Amino acid sequence: MEDQNKFSEEDIRPKNVMEGAKIAFLKDLARLLSHSDKFVKVSCPACNSNEFTPTYKKFGLDYVTCNHCQTLYISPRPSSEVLEICYKESNVYDYWDKYIFPASDKARREKMFKPRVDAILEFCEKYNVVTGSILDIGGAYGTLCQEAASRNVFRRIVSIEPTPGLAKTSREKGIETIELPVEKVSFGEHEKFDVVVNFEVIEHLFSPEDFIKQCKQFLKPNGLFVVTCPNGKGFDFTVLKEQCNSMDYEHLNYFNPHSLPLLLSRCGFEVLETLTPGRLDAELVRKKILSGEFDVSNNPFLKQVLIDNWETTAVPFQDFLAQNKLSSSMWIIAKNTN
Repeated sequence: MEDQNKFSEEDIRPKNVMEGAKIAFLKDLARLLSHSDKFVKVSCPACNSNEFTPTYKKFGLDYVTCNHCQTLYISPRPSSEVLEICYKESNVYDYWDKYIFPASDKARREKMFKPRVDAILEFCEKYNVVTGSILDIGGAYGTLCQEAASRNVFRRIVSIEPTPGLAKTSREKGIETIELPVEKVSFGEHEKFDVVVNFEVIEHLFSPEDFIKQCKQFLKPNGLFVVTCPNGKGFDFTVLKEQCNSMDYEHLNYFNPHSLPLLLSRCGFEVLETLTPGRLDAELVRKKILSGEFDVSNNPFLKQVLIDNWETTAVPFQDFLAQNKLSSSMWIIAKNTN
């Protein structure tokens, strides 16, 4: 997956173009909160329990934790209709399309998307899945589809990307692109895919359960389903809590290695593997400490690992997190049992 030793935050979010994203972020947040009268309360997106513990308040939103499966989620949350409006008009995604993705595309392709396509093909071989067609939901800048096409393995490659600017960029790269929210996409009965992937999508959705059931409809029997998202039980979430940068108002759902497989199983998938292969957890917490945003004066262990002995501990500590399902980047590999 991601390069084990050379992958850094600067590779995918270059400092020289990130400043402008803050202004776009604030505009999008204001737009979202202007629809707060249309926010709705929801049960746990993983197990449907209505028993929760209020956990954080951030960006004017309420984050709660399910008492049963420990999924962290936003409730009340913007409705599907509000989300569709906000993504169509998003300043953040427009800024990423024009500045951040172009500035980081080469590094992202080399260090993120080549390893991702390698992993997808390895999973297909491991679980005897045909590589005839692949659907990338939330295809964004089109880099994964572009990389997949370069392998000459899949006969058909399709991206679903609802954001107008990113969909246009994807089409300009020659990728078959559907510019609709996934909830509005339908394929013919005989137009199903061998592989369906979605990278960092499910955390954004009003109803993850509906999304997973729809993905199941897109898949052939025994087709492979790959879903990635933040791990709400991961290191930087656990340590930084609401200060974690991944605690984003766009992210409505923070599953964990127990709760997301639970949801997939409820939706009729056979869960094959649960992985947390992330490479940035320790670096992200270290940056918060160095900037003065997070104090470890009362935590000598973290100070030793992330500051004093960083040169020798960085790689083995991140390896430990990844190998023990403690990284904040999570992959679930599943198979359509129908």
